[in-house]
Amino acid sequence: MGEESRLAAVVALAQGMAAAHSSREAWRAAAGGARRALGGSFAALSVWERELGRLRVLVNVGELAEGEEEFPEDESYPVHQFAEITEFLHEQWAGGGEPDAWVETAQGPEEGRAGYCHQRVAALRRRGRGCCVVAPIVLHGRAWGELYVARPVGEPVFGRADADFATVLASVVAAGIAQTERLEEARRLAFTDSLTGLANRRAVDARLDEAVELHRRDGAVVSLVVCDVNGLKRVNDTLGHSVGDRLLERFGGVLSLCGAMLPGALAARLGGDEFCLLAVGPSADEVVKAADEVCRRAVELGIGDGVACGVASTEDPIGPVHSARRLFRLADAAQYRAKAERAAHPVVAGRAGPDDPVVRLADEPSREADGERRRFRGRHAPG
Repeated sequence: MGEESRLAAVVALAQGMAAAHSSREAWRAAAGGARRALGGSFAALSVWERELGRLRVLVNVGELAEGEEEFPEDESYPVHQFAEITEFLHEQWAGGGEPDAWVETAQGPEEGRAGYCHQRVAALRRRGRGCCVVAPIVLHGRAWGELYVARPVGEPVFGRADADFATVLASVVAAGIAQTERLEEARRLAFTDSLTGLANRRAVDARLDEAVELHRRDGAVVSLVVCDVNGLKRVNDTLGHSVGDRLLERFGGVLSLCGAMLPGALAARLGGDEFCLLAVGPSADEVVKAADEVCRRAVELGIGDGVACGVASTEDPIGPVHSARRLFRLADAAQYRAKAERAAHPVVAGRAGPDDPVVRLADEPSREADGERRRFRGRHAPG
């Protein structure tokens, strides 16, 4: 490959990673771009998980061998099997050298050549590959992981020039990963409540819109639990806002713990003393059970006066749910009723018979009720 072709390959790899909207897309773009640039049949990107002492494969692209998956759930290898990431390369860096890539072949190392290749040689043979080039990825001055590109038996073996080019590609991948991490951190902050670490209202809005659309299209059960922390104003006024913040943080932990009873549920703080759980898939009864556990555990916090919980689920007789706002209104009305009755358990919309007062309050609020009840402030159009 000529200099112009290699430059074009580097640019294509960088552009592919820059266009990625998630870490997975960035990993795929990195491995795919490197495979094409080096003329390989297969490529993988792995991360060094120091705390677990292993290299974990993030993505495999190209011609996959038996048992390989594009995004493996748990394909990992003990670091001691590939010790160059912690030993050989570290010694090079400590001496002022650069983390250069190197080549392995299915025949093993040339006589007198240093390296830690026996596991890689075995892997090449097992998967029918003739050679590979391995390039360490360095991020923020530390070993982050490895870029691996292989060719099948019978194809030309990678040479020194390929290894040098792989080193360049690895540095481009490192820059792309750093950019992706910065963008994901920005997105995380935009959708996270800074006090509790839970999702925020913006995240709920986005997820609930998707959930209601899924319900309308496929009939998925969508349930919303709205909680109001009782006694926060009293705590703030008598014990101070720092204690009030601690109450909110502790309740956030309770909500997260109980939300784990519902696979995939989103626990969020909507603002002030308002929290919610959004579940897609679990039955209404499962959601009510989790909400009841929230009420029970909130009483045990020791500060505040427990919570008022309202539940609205598309599985209950609440009428058609064509918008996110209507489900919010129903859950909010159920929570309002729970607060007014000082209920120790969740109030569930639609379960009080044909003339359910919660549904009536949500759908046909009187002027009196409209003035009394707390209402969600949101961007949704009326449902």
